[in-house]
Amino acid sequence: MAANIRLYLDQEYAPGQSCALTQAQSHYLFGVMRLDVNAAVTVFNGRDGAWLAQVAKADRRKGVLTLIEQSAPLITPPDLWLLFAPIKKARTDFIVEKAAELGAARIMPVQTDFTNAERVRQDRLQAHAIEAAEQCGATFVPPVDDLVRLDRVLADWPKDRHLMFCDETRLGAATSLAGAPRGPWAVLIGPEGGFSPAEHARLSAHPMAHPVSLGPRILRADTAAVAALTLWQSALGDWA
Repeated sequence: MAANIRLYLDQEYAPGQSCALTQAQSHYLFGVMRLDVNAAVTVFNGRDGAWLAQVAKADRRKGVLTLIEQSAPLITPPDLWLLFAPIKKARTDFIVEKAAELGAARIMPVQTDFTNAERVRQDRLQAHAIEAAEQCGATFVPPVDDLVRLDRVLADWPKDRHLMFCDETRLGAATSLAGAPRGPWAVLIGPEGGFSPAEHARLSAHPMAHPVSLGPRILRADTAAVAALTLWQSALGDWA
């Protein structure tokens, strides 16, 4: 029984268990993908790996799946957080999607002095992280936090977590994470206007901060997030 469709299903898993689908999930499986009874689906909840499931009720409003067996174990990403200042809606969605695909373990929108957004739709961003995990074959879904001020995050910063601080003032400087310590890390991407002088001074003085350049060109915030995560993963993550 082969399953080509992957679906995030936030329920407890056990062989033979029946799982009710939401109306949106039912519409997708039976209205869009045209699945029928006995069709195979891969499901995951972010905790128990991937499971093979079978359609028990192909109703476009109230479908039901039956869990068969685990098909893949849970694979967790490296202990890496992404902190970023929200920008325009579509580009913020892009950052969350790519962070999930690139293996961030936690996604944290932060409000800086020059951040335009005063709030984010945490539930909408979480849905984008789930969709990205569905599409890229992941069995883990990174949690997306609600918006919090950067100064509050830094005030409570864990003593054992290194911070890759993407510093726009180091434009064109050589960048290397070779020899950097392993363990818990975070990547911080600033707003479109850059960090304020006070924020830059605080970050530069932070004992766990590692200022880096992202090359000789100024990158948009969404591009910078992808570049920074790729740089870290290739040096210290599960690509290395």
